[in-house]
Amino acid sequence: MYEQFYGLNERPFSITPDPRFVFLSQRHQDALAHLLYGIGRGGSGGFVQLTGEVGTGKTTLCRLVLEQVPDKTRIALILNPLLEPRELLRAICRELEIEIEDAHAGLDELGERLNHFLLDMHAAGERVVLIIDEAQNMSRETLEQVRLLTNLETATDKLLQIILLGQPELRETLSRASLRQLAQRITARYHLAPLNQQETADYVRHRLAVAGQPRCPFSPAALRSLHHVSAGVPRLINIIADRAMMAGYSREADQIKPSLIRLAAAEVTSGESGTDRRWLRGALAGIALLSFAAMGGLAILSLNSIEPELVADQQPVWRQAIELSNAEDAWLEAAALWPELSADQVERACLEQPVEGVVCQLQRGNLALIEKLDLPVILKLARPEQGQVLLVGVDEERMLLRQSGQTFEVPIRQAEQHWWGEFYVVWPDSGEVWRAGDQDPVIGQIKSLAALDVDEPWRGPVDPVYGPEFEAWVRDFQRRKRLEVDGMLGPVTRLYLTAPTLDAVRLLGPDA
Repeated sequence: MYEQFYGLNERPFSITPDPRFVFLSQRHQDALAHLLYGIGRGGSGGFVQLTGEVGTGKTTLCRLVLEQVPDKTRIALILNPLLEPRELLRAICRELEIEIEDAHAGLDELGERLNHFLLDMHAAGERVVLIIDEAQNMSRETLEQVRLLTNLETATDKLLQIILLGQPELRETLSRASLRQLAQRITARYHLAPLNQQETADYVRHRLAVAGQPRCPFSPAALRSLHHVSAGVPRLINIIADRAMMAGYSREADQIKPSLIRLAAAEVTSGESGTDRRWLRGALAGIALLSFAAMGGLAILSLNSIEPELVADQQPVWRQAIELSNAEDAWLEAAALWPELSADQVERACLEQPVEGVVCQLQRGNLALIEKLDLPVILKLARPEQGQVLLVGVDEERMLLRQSGQTFEVPIRQAEQHWWGEFYVVWPDSGEVWRAGDQDPVIGQIKSLAALDVDEPWRGPVDPVYGPEFEAWVRDFQRRKRLEVDGMLGPVTRLYLTAPTLDAVRLLGPDA
């Protein structure tokens, strides 16, 4: 084929996994670190979640993890999660080489055998990790069974670490209220985004070099075009680049230019048949459109071709993050800060629906106010309309925004073009309101916090009575914090009182 023509020892863009061709972008390295964290002691028995679109490299990362398993670690890898709860337990036992004599053993017996095995491994100083690929395909009942596996523990340690790999639908599934107990046990989550334009070029050059060709036959413009039509998805990069090289060989083209990339993309989208063709054409068109929308470019898309009429200059990753921001992602990220909250609860609270145990307060102010509160907040963006993103840190020059498990640095001057001062504060709270004359043990707890106020601490008795003296102190506190001065202890006033004690959800500092 084209290998000899382009001076290659082998085809560089095969879609079959080969560890020699593995290219780890920074985001792939971060994702790998999350998985290794889950394998090691850092997971502490909770779930580690890795999501990403089809073809972004999740399975490749899983293979890398399996090659780096620490000593005294046993892995149970489930590749087909379309199993009923009993079938799943049997598959896990089979992976761990646990003998099950009764072919018709029920859930209780299988769970007992697995628990005995895990206790034996723990006593022997070995760690057991369960990895489930394509976890978005699991039924609610099977996911609930997986959650129950985290209950297998000793007095001090969890016996099983679980890693879930899946497509973005997994995040949506775990945000359901019915699965909030499972979502609350996720200790680390990461969303693997496609490659950016520079990473796409580096990826192509890397694979060519491994295949024996140090010179890249793709022109710079062709590499840019390849990124746009593939949207940075490695699997699509491989397919289109391979077809482009075949087209270049058939035309005896020493250099591959954008026209050959467009031709290859058109061939890919029209050369398949039936359902596969419709899926691939839809995927290429949809992903490419999403990429152009994110990067401010324009494209004309048809069923048989994907041809950019205007190619935008490469833009910073943070700009794409802002352009793709949405309320659902922001609610999910905010819920991840609080183990007791689910994304569904956050969503309903921020939509002003009554939710027991959570408050979402829309406020308006500047970064100085947010810094004084010192808690992550959801920024309500003006551009794009309806965009929302979680702010997790700020310093004199930049904001730190979190989206899809990743943190982006955004220059404040640029961010202010998209955010005009509105933000949501989300936190767990009973929603109760106390007034002068009320008596409750919680009032005593609040007085204890008031006594720690750095500006004007409460110096009266720490008792459960809401007397006139404490009401006067509350009014002064509200005035100092620029809150509504009503003398009542409602959720917002309590938030500003308790914020200094919430170390686990502090805003990140300049060195984050």
